[in-house]
Amino acid sequence: MNNSGAFTKLRPLSLLRQLSNCSDSTCLQALSNSVSWSIYLEQGKITYATHSVEPFDRLERHLRRLSHQIPLLTTEVRVQLRLMFEPDSHSQLIEDDSNSRNHPPEYQAISWLVSQQHLHSTQAGVLIQELVKEVIESFLLIKKGTYELTEPLNRMPKICRLDVEKILERCQVRLQNWQAFVPQISSPYQRPYLLINSTIEETDLPKLQPDLTDWMKGFSLCHLAVILNQDEIQLARNLYPYILQGRILLHEPDPPFDKLPKIFEEQSLFSKLITLVDTKEKLNTTVKSYPDISEENVDPVPQLPQISAPPKENFQEATISNNINPAYQRVTAATVTAQKVHKIVSVDDSPTILKEISHFLENENFSVVTINDPLKAVMSIIRHKPDLILLDLNMVGIDGYELCRIIRNNSVFQNTPIIFVTGSKGIVDKVKAKLVGASGYLTKPFSRAELLKTVFMHLT
Repeated sequence: MNNSGAFTKLRPLSLLRQLSNCSDSTCLQALSNSVSWSIYLEQGKITYATHSVEPFDRLERHLRRLSHQIPLLTTEVRVQLRLMFEPDSHSQLIEDDSNSRNHPPEYQAISWLVSQQHLHSTQAGVLIQELVKEVIESFLLIKKGTYELTEPLNRMPKICRLDVEKILERCQVRLQNWQAFVPQISSPYQRPYLLINSTIEETDLPKLQPDLTDWMKGFSLCHLAVILNQDEIQLARNLYPYILQGRILLHEPDPPFDKLPKIFEEQSLFSKLITLVDTKEKLNTTVKSYPDISEENVDPVPQLPQISAPPKENFQEATISNNINPAYQRVTAATVTAQKVHKIVSVDDSPTILKEISHFLENENFSVVTINDPLKAVMSIIRHKPDLILLDLNMVGIDGYELCRIIRNNSVFQNTPIIFVTGSKGIVDKVKAKLVGASGYLTKPFSRAELLKTVFMHLT
């Protein structure tokens, strides 16, 4: 077998099947449209798969689903995980050849969860199985690019081994289900918005769920499904009639998700791969649990050594432009019955930063209160009782650490997320922030999508 190759028409299905017949350990690395895929195989079975587009966002979504069954996977644990393991730049997965031969950072993060007993190895196997399926789904849609086979360095423990044919079969079934929504829905990362002059009747709310209309403000279908604890395809199925009527509009995926391959419009593409049987995969409105790991296609490895977390200076900050047409992006109080507007307080002595935060978030129908005098911030925060606080770290008169400590001393705000907005990237600053009760970091310069990621992690 060639160790590398170029292709104009990739046959990912046959390539994976060919590798499933090999007894060696290998890592298949593919590059297409500036996105890299890494699929790790051992003795013909998949041990992990990832791609370079926001891998820790992907991990966060699946951890949140799993947290409904595992109370130990708290928001605090998930934030700590990103601070410890998320690389400074996701481009490292492409540029650093030596690093790419090791297991990815998010795999190390999963191993750490097991070693710290936040996850049992069987639960980690379930998590990896779902992550692998999502990655393979996108891999099967690649049309052209380059690939190479490398020998992975076995420095990380193996948590489970997944049968290639079983994974491919499940991915093909899901891709067939997505085909039902083409061309209106071409990607699970598209972002639905309720048309500003449209109305959703009260009788429609039980089907759509009131929470959906609360959060239909810039989040993708994937993120909305996690917020609602619902399957992405079932969510798309519920929204589809309103999309056809023009009452719900879909925006294209935000960068970097726009780089991922879209669902092909050719209906015959995947019908040649597998015959869709409707009873094969029943999709419920609410996901009650993660899939059972105890199947023939999964071989769990129960014992893992202690994993120590590497020191990280900061986690990834994406740069994404605000490209949404404000003419129809917002849902007003008149459009949906009993809609909740989440209140966010932003404290910063820079009018420019306050204006930018207000613009980004108010366009998404959040209520934003801006405070430019940090000495008056405490009384204003007590008065407004926000759902989330954005706090500048370096301000004249009082620094963010002291202000955070004062806010936390008030019992009303013991559980309110407090996010430091700062240009500082030092590990010492982050340790100090943790000591005074900060919930997370938002590094300047930031973007609308980065603010939404913060909301997704701490407010939903």
